[in-house]
Amino acid sequence: MTMRPLPQLVQYLLPVVGALALIGCVVVGASATVVTTCRAAADSDARVDYGFCVAELGMHRESPDADVWGLAKVAALTGVNNADNAVYDIKALLPAKRPGGAGAGEVRERLYDSVGFAFAEADDEINNRRYAAGKGKVAEAVSLARQCDDALAKAAAVPSPLAQHSSYNVRIANICTAITNLIKAVFSR
Repeated sequence: MTMRPLPQLVQYLLPVVGALALIGCVVVGASATVVTTCRAAADSDARVDYGFCVAELGMHRESPDADVWGLAKVAALTGVNNADNAVYDIKALLPAKRPGGAGAGEVRERLYDSVGFAFAEADDEINNRRYAAGKGKVAEAVSLARQCDDALAKAAAVPSPLAQHSSYNVRIANICTAITNLIKAVFSR
């Protein structure tokens, strides 16, 4: 039995189909890292919202190429971005100064600046593989966000966007901590 030559069109399509299949595998593999890491984080820590984890980490530009260590850093950077957004909302929503001293908006702005810096320091610590220090900075960020919430409650003015930022900070901090806890398990194999 002799083999018949493939029609010319099929010969041209085979490399294209092969390239598309390879691209599909790379894309699925990259997103699977976010999906599998978020699943492992949610399974290891009941505070982690799996859907939120996949949605938030999956949007970040560094996520497609990130491993578990990189996704812990992405979670910290996402916290920085959220804190920066809170500062902008504070500036837009609350008066900055009162006669005779710092206004409520200025105090909250400083607190949320500190939240952002704490998340940035967490990223630095995780990047330098000092995981306990990184988790400590994440906890500090949550504490500072709660201080801002307390200040808002005392002022009896809790604008919705700021409450949402605080909730987001806690959720992303839980994700960052849970993923950081996974690093040792993944890299100790």
